[in-house]
Amino acid sequence: MTLLSLLALAGTMLLLAAMPGPGVFATVARALSSGFGHASVVVLGIVSGDLVFLLMAVFGLAVMAEALGSFFTIVKYVGAAYLIWLGIKLWRTKPEAVNIDGVKENSWMANYLSGLFITLSNPKVIIFYLGMLPTFVNLTDLGAMDVFLVATVISVVLGCVMLGYAYLASKARKAFQNPDAEKRMNRIGGGIMVATGSVLATKG
Repeated sequence: MTLLSLLALAGTMLLLAAMPGPGVFATVARALSSGFGHASVVVLGIVSGDLVFLLMAVFGLAVMAEALGSFFTIVKYVGAAYLIWLGIKLWRTKPEAVNIDGVKENSWMANYLSGLFITLSNPKVIIFYLGMLPTFVNLTDLGAMDVFLVATVISVVLGCVMLGYAYLASKARKAFQNPDAEKRMNRIGGGIMVATGSVLATKG
């Protein structure tokens, strides 16, 4: 594993992560509706999903994808339904006093799972780890340290880009701190989540 390979991988990940997609939309939606803290947990789920695919790629993603083809289809529809459900719930949330600074205790798992499902059901992520990753690293010749370095690059680059989106969206949210504005933010965020789930469900 060379430094040039790691830099090339980091650059590619930066471009892919910055491109608007289900992960970006869900992160922005959560930041707009609930603040940076909530969105950061969504990002954690997104990064975790990428690491799952990385490990699968290292240990034979093509074989596993063929064997578990129906499982990936199930994950896709479960993830899409989950996002749509979260979006509808957010849309129907009754406006109240906004607490920007803290993450609600009961929402950690819901936020994390939404991010995880987004990644696991995103065909672009599967294609990247199945088709593009081998152009940067020789998956059949990776040692433990190589896997650690690749995982670190992916986590840092993807996490920083997504957290950047979350931070900017949460700053925009602070300009709307009254019940009517919160209702609009909830509906925007909920609408984005429902749209994201619908796109995931209909994509091949």
